[in-house]
Amino acid sequence: MRISSRTMHHCRESVDRAEKKLIALSRSIHAEPEIGFQEHRSAAKVSGLLRDEGFEIEPGAGGLETAFTARYGSGPLTVGLCAEYDALPGLGHACGHNIIAASSVGAALALRDVADELGITVMVLGTPAEEMGGGKITMLEAGVFDDVSMAMLVHPAPEDNCAPRPLALIELEVRYTGKESHSALAPHLGVNAADALTVAEVAVGVGRQHFEPRQQVHGIVTRGGDVPNVVPARTRALYNLRAADMESLERLEARIRACFEGGAVATGCTHEVLSTPAYAELAHDPFLVEAYRAAATELGRPLVSPEEERTMPTGSTDMGNVSRALPSVHPSIGIDSGGAVNHQPEFAEACVTPAADRALLHGAVALAWTAAQAAEDDQARERLLAAHRARRAAARASG
Repeated sequence: MRISSRTMHHCRESVDRAEKKLIALSRSIHAEPEIGFQEHRSAAKVSGLLRDEGFEIEPGAGGLETAFTARYGSGPLTVGLCAEYDALPGLGHACGHNIIAASSVGAALALRDVADELGITVMVLGTPAEEMGGGKITMLEAGVFDDVSMAMLVHPAPEDNCAPRPLALIELEVRYTGKESHSALAPHLGVNAADALTVAEVAVGVGRQHFEPRQQVHGIVTRGGDVPNVVPARTRALYNLRAADMESLERLEARIRACFEGGAVATGCTHEVLSTPAYAELAHDPFLVEAYRAAATELGRPLVSPEEERTMPTGSTDMGNVSRALPSVHPSIGIDSGGAVNHQPEFAEACVTPAADRALLHGAVALAWTAAQAAEDDQARERLLAAHRARRAAARASG
């Protein structure tokens, strides 16, 4: 590893000292799950611990009530550690964001203790609503990441993966409006919004054979009608669209919007389509990936090969938007979930086991060592600082 043994020792020792606090934080967040933009207790728990540890807290980062930043140090290279803490509706922490938050805090405490000798500023960004809402996108657009030289987090998963490939994603809601009528007495006077939705779903289904590689569509009906003896006048559906990159996602979105329009045309309904901010594909910084790989190897993590990394299935994250703006790394860390995968209730249960606790501690150390490698490697450090200077200059010019 390209990191001094003294720095390695200090970082690991710091995480060891904070072990009980970090595990308690993870389990407390897990015990009180909160969905996106409503994570008031979780944000307070994370920022409160950091305040107690000497970090300067700025609440409401980017204009979001449940976002914050926490800073320590004054070095020119700013290490940004993203803490996610939102849960899934009905499933709680089935994606393990309690582990993400705790491992980022642990890495921050480790780097705090070597910040002066590494010449870094340590910054924890409390980033709400990763599952739905894209809190990082709002924070990025508000300039919260402007002070960050490199961004990092570690995400729990069934297996360790140093360079997962999350897809670009956009969420579309389609709403159809028709006309009510009695289903038996005068169905011919009605305009059936449920039929419009059916036509659209069929169009999406038959279109799948023409999807590009890595394009995916999955959706649910959120309103299908009220009672069967009234022709449904209002229906809604929610769809996730995913693709290998933003350009492919744009093409997929155009195809799916045409399917939605087809449902309206076929039935005589009107329709509207609402969309969320698009999540970009994840673009890892090569140096940071290899630095993390070296750190995880040193810790004895059971890593898959780089070849396997490229073929493993994955989801999407608003960290992708951050990664397109500044050097980033977003590895996965295995938690021994017994065959369960993210977004299953069994995975939520696995996120508060001794194996999960061990993963969060390993993740904290690995992130700290990764940042330290970037700080101590002269070439990497200058590249990160130069890119940061250029980004800030571009922001000032456009602002």
